[in-house]
Amino acid sequence: MIPSAAASAVDVLAPWRARFAAATRDLAPPVVVGCSGGADSVALLALAADAGLAPVAVHVDHALRDGSAQEGDHVRAIATHLGTRFRAMRVSVAAGTNLEAHARDARYAALDAARVEAGAEVLLVGHTADDQAETVLLNVLRGAAASGLAGMAPRHDRVVRPLLAFRRAETAALCDALGLDAVADPMNEDRAFSRVAIRHDVLPLLSVLAARDLVPVLARQADILRSDSEFLDQLASQAWPGDDEPRAATLAGLPTPLARRAVRQWIGAPPPSLREVERVLAVAAGDARATELAGGRRVRRSAGILSVTFD
Repeated sequence: MIPSAAASAVDVLAPWRARFAAATRDLAPPVVVGCSGGADSVALLALAADAGLAPVAVHVDHALRDGSAQEGDHVRAIATHLGTRFRAMRVSVAAGTNLEAHARDARYAALDAARVEAGAEVLLVGHTADDQAETVLLNVLRGAAASGLAGMAPRHDRVVRPLLAFRRAETAALCDALGLDAVADPMNEDRAFSRVAIRHDVLPLLSVLAARDLVPVLARQADILRSDSEFLDQLASQAWPGDDEPRAATLAGLPTPLARRAVRQWIGAPPPSLREVERVLAVAAGDARATELAGGRRVRRSAGILSVTFD
């Protein structure tokens, strides 16, 4: 149990403990918790401490606005109150377009470094069902395929999201119940960011039009699409190249949905666009000898075998 005066009087975490336990039952301590100081990450830290996961709270300062360093001090105070370890990190974020993406990449790189340093197997982040619904809508606007509409996975590589079954209002209520003051990030009110506009404008409007709360609907659809997508990915990887050479004729003979997935898995990161995938399939079909891809990559066909080279 966490060392809290409120918790000693009444078991305030009881409404949330079972769901958190179900999402973390296979995790071993220690874990790293990405903690911005917002209600979601503070609630995650409190639940991880309560569950005996020996969390290390890691605050990443992107240095994008005044006062961001002081938020690390606030997270340190919360970690001390909860009896957990704390680590502060600072990253540099490249200016220009895609600021959100650059900040996310820098943050995850820092958090993973902290995970390695702490000897933790996994990194916990505080995404909720509301975040999941927003991600699905963002990916709709970006024209994502089924894998994008599947949203965020509860676990991907070393990243675990134990709060995907929780609502944002619940994390705020949990913090209130424990008497923990969460940080309010002003960037979460800036509608210049697409996610913020979806959160405050698009999703509420769609819920009104649908005459119901769309967050659980979108989260449930993401779960279904993720299951389907993972199954199709498995079929695609078995079908091509499998344990064999990447034979062009075999790829060209696959049903298009499997062929596209097989190409994406074979190419790897950065993931090819649909147009690039179609060009690779044209090479496999013999309609072209080679094609250029983003990231300085080139796919060519020689003696019936496909290969990827880098400039």
